[in-house]
Amino acid sequence: MNLTGKQNRFLRAKAQTIKPIFQIGKDGITPNMVHTIGDALEAHELIKVSILQNFSGTKQEAAQELAEQTHAALVQLIGKTIVLYRPSATKPTIQLPKK
Repeated sequence: MNLTGKQNRFLRAKAQTIKPIFQIGKDGITPNMVHTIGDALEAHELIKVSILQNFSGTKQEAAQELAEQTHAALVQLIGKTIVLYRPSATKPTIQLPKK
């Protein structure tokens, strides 16, 4: 999913007020985690995932892998926090600015 700069800024601003709801630890990204994050994206559309210190991979690889496996847009990777966005298939609530 490709977002314009304006849409990306809009989503980053909305993400400032939310807290991370998932953590990636020493086990890395598991299929169960991908499924659960996919469910959370369907419910919330915009989520944060934090990367713990004991994660062995790079944060860039983790962010890309999560975005690809959940079919979400990588909005931001700041510090050890990943922000993902995927519009809900059933009831979208976030209205993005036009392209």
